Amino acid sequence: MTVKAITDILEQKAPLQLAEDFDNVGLLVGNPNMQVSGILVTLDTLEEVVDEAIERKCNLIVSFHPILFRGLKKITGSTYVERVVTKAIQHNIALYSMHTALDNVPDGVSGKMCEVLGLEKPQVLLPSRGKIKKLLTYVPVPSRDALLEKLFEAGAGQLGNYSQCSFTAEGTGGFVPEADAKPNLGTHGKRHRETETQIHITFKAHLEKTVLQALFENHPYEEVAYEVTTLDNAYTGIGMGMTGLLPEPMAPTAFLKEVKKRFNSGCIRHSALSETPIRKVAVLGGSGAFAIDAARVSGADIFITADVKYHEFFKAEGKMVIADIGHYETEQFTKNLLAEYLSEKIPNFAISLSETKTNPINYF
Repeated sequence: MTVKAITDILEQKAPLQLAEDFDNVGLLVGNPNMQVSGILVTLDTLEEVVDEAIERKCNLIVSFHPILFRGLKKITGSTYVERVVTKAIQHNIALYSMHTALDNVPDGVSGKMCEVLGLEKPQVLLPSRGKIKKLLTYVPVPSRDALLEKLFEAGAGQLGNYSQCSFTAEGTGGFVPEADAKPNLGTHGKRHRETETQIHITFKAHLEKTVLQALFENHPYEEVAYEVTTLDNAYTGIGMGMTGLLPEPMAPTAFLKEVKKRFNSGCIRHSALSETPIRKVAVLGGSGAFAIDAARVSGADIFITADVKYHEFFKAEGKMVIADIGHYETEQFTKNLLAEYLSEKIPNFAISLSETKTNPINYF
């Protein structure tokens, strides 16, 4: 299999279009057409990880964090980033990263945290906006159902747990085929009137290319009249963080002990504890302080995340507990998630889970 064939599989789980604008995801180093001998999955791509890939004869490293986040102006080996890139190129190893694309899918980073904690009824904490688009087009009535079917096959018309959703209305369209036109309906130089169906259908933004291809390939008109607009609706199926319920309420201290055990956290920094039992839990892998307000508004009894600053702990306001369990600790299971997914999709391929410890933080 080629690098592109494998990354296409990864992007079925977490389309790169879902990544945050500041991020740097996708193929960072390497030729997409290179044949892959083996895949090494890791959280971070360090020089030791590249050495591990060489030893295991893996020429594709799939990581969560991107080793290239900001542009490089020179590659002299003076930084750990430059050394990783240099060694990867020297040994013809491709580097691919998913980062916030995987953060924004419900079965991604925060979804895995919910699984580790045994949370029930998981929901997205911060639903994304601008991730839904709407197609408006017009088609002759006899061609309506066939076109709709192809748009549904392309992924349009999915609303939560409902599929093949659309709205149609009939009206009359008019046009004059010019001399160079090749009309399926109408005559050159004469105004043609046709009973048409107006179709409204929504789709996930990352499917735009596929949906429009289905439209153009299956519409009977030579020139297709259509509009695509981006909706501001919150899309509950995509976004940062998750909330979920514990099967049974737990005392705050007992729950924190369980969290520390399950995430093997060297230290948990937290806001003041109360006597209120923990039932609703909010989680966000990585640096999640930006979601403290959303977690509080959601009614969570505790918000588990990382990289919380001193003054940000005050935002708990006595209404919930804020628990910082460590950046690495919140994301450590991500590589397992990716390795399991790839093994399921390509079971007969060499997929290895990196054994290199990449957590830069130690506890004394």
